[in-house]
Amino acid sequence: MRAVIESTGSSVTSALAVSGQVSSCQDTVHPRLKQVLCRYLKTDWLQSYHSPTVDNFRRLVNLSDFSAGQSFILDSGCGTGKSTLALARQFPEHLVIGVDRSATRLAKSSLEHSLVRRGNCVLIRAELATFWRLLLVAAYLPERHFLFYPNPWPKPKHLQRRWHGHPVFPQLLALGGEIELRCNWEIYAREFAHAVSIATGYDVQAQQLQNVTGVSPFETKYNQRGQPLFSVRVPGRVTTAFRHNSARSLT
Repeated sequence: MRAVIESTGSSVTSALAVSGQVSSCQDTVHPRLKQVLCRYLKTDWLQSYHSPTVDNFRRLVNLSDFSAGQSFILDSGCGTGKSTLALARQFPEHLVIGVDRSATRLAKSSLEHSLVRRGNCVLIRAELATFWRLLLVAAYLPERHFLFYPNPWPKPKHLQRRWHGHPVFPQLLALGGEIELRCNWEIYAREFAHAVSIATGYDVQAQQLQNVTGVSPFETKYNQRGQPLFSVRVPGRVTTAFRHNSARSLT
């Protein structure tokens, strides 16, 4: 009986270790990434805005210090908002805006409506592709922009659902600020870095994270399970140059 119990316990431990790890038949940068990205860099994306996001964006603009131009930090895909609260504590002089489309996830931070503010922390329910474009059109540009553990969309056929394969990627770069992506799939990080390099001409590399602090619930979970985590950082001067040098309108 003891052997059975130990074996079962070992299986549980093993399952926990791999829980959350990305499983994909793709083992290198997607071969169509450059082709897809270059098309987006040369053509305008004309998809209409997400109407509820437009309404919530207007409510955000009505915040006096935001519309007055206070420096702000963006936490895109903030989930429950735990990472946004952590960033607000880390950057007390900045307004920190956490954005997520899921009402269920945001409700875990007691977001009962589409917009809530606590001190220098703002949580807003919005669709990111629309929200980023609205910020860019209004020339509200973040000082820093964090993307923590986005959905990896690991099936190769879903390349264009990953942010670096999405039509909004040029606007994401043009929105600017210092961008930091974190994820637990090395391929995603390498693709994101490669896409930035293609678009900007600046050599960007994915790096494995060291001394992880657990800024988000996902990061804490993955780190506790010993999973390797990766980061891509894009300096603000690179995104600024991209915005200024772009030959076409990105708005």
